[in-house]
Amino acid sequence: MSTTAAIRTPANWRDTDPGIVDRLLRGSIDLHCHSGPSVMSRYFDHIEALEEAASVGIRALLLKDHCYSVTPVTELLNKHYGHHGVELLSGVPLNNPVGGLNIHAVDHGIRLGARLIWMPTYCAANHIDYHASHPEFVDQFPKTKTLTVPPSPITILDDAGRLKEEVLPILDLIAEADVVLSSGHLHISEIWVLFEEAKRRGIKRLLCNHPTFIIGADVDDVRRLSEMGVYVEHSSCMFTPGNKYAFFDPEQLQELITAAGIERTILGSDLGIFDGFKLVEGSRAVIEVLLDVGYSEDDIRLLTRTNAARLMGIDVDAE
Repeated sequence: MSTTAAIRTPANWRDTDPGIVDRLLRGSIDLHCHSGPSVMSRYFDHIEALEEAASVGIRALLLKDHCYSVTPVTELLNKHYGHHGVELLSGVPLNNPVGGLNIHAVDHGIRLGARLIWMPTYCAANHIDYHASHPEFVDQFPKTKTLTVPPSPITILDDAGRLKEEVLPILDLIAEADVVLSSGHLHISEIWVLFEEAKRRGIKRLLCNHPTFIIGADVDDVRRLSEMGVYVEHSSCMFTPGNKYAFFDPEQLQELITAAGIERTILGSDLGIFDGFKLVEGSRAVIEVLLDVGYSEDDIRLLTRTNAARLMGIDVDAE
């Protein structure tokens, strides 16, 4: 289960070490925070997210909106709110509102300071197909506050199963800037093609978000992604009992962590949804889950801090 299985957390940790969760929250890094303004319903805005993270010592927060790059906002907040001690990061989501597979959006975003490029998420053909074929999905993914134009499906592959020509120069820009390539909400069958070409073109920072939700990946796929050098991020909110968006149980999380290995697994909150756990509440909850199944403090720091720092190029020793 663990690289440090000999130092398992005792089952009675709540009695013997009640401050352990607060200790582990300090210095943690969350690469999946959904704050607003957004066309989707969020319970807090970007400044409130920063303040909530600062209240427990979260060290870095990546702000994600599916429709626009939050990078200009994070650059402003880092300049004027740096005294809170939280480094804010963001990236460019290649959905319809930014022109889809738009090299200009990628180029401009990177020049502004974007640290990550998401392949299409809610506009991915896979996401739209998943929504259409799973009636329960209407309650599993945030809705827009008002009616919007339906998304136009985006796929990165041509009819022959090869990457579309417009994807290739985008990969080159990502490689040149040494930023992170996220597979977004593409299907796992698309992701293999994308990541193989990304590696050939020199991209070193690869991320797959919530592989068991929408993406269509199984435990063997997670293992294979890790073997490719991909970081696998699981959405904490999907594994924390009591949260509306807990679609999986803690034992499944443990199985997925084992498949990828602790050194290749990242836990991001995926929080900000108005009717789910709040950021700190959810961050505490997943640490409690990890402690309950026996992971050590060192293991949990890898899952909630060190791996994310390595992926993003943050100094893991800086406080």
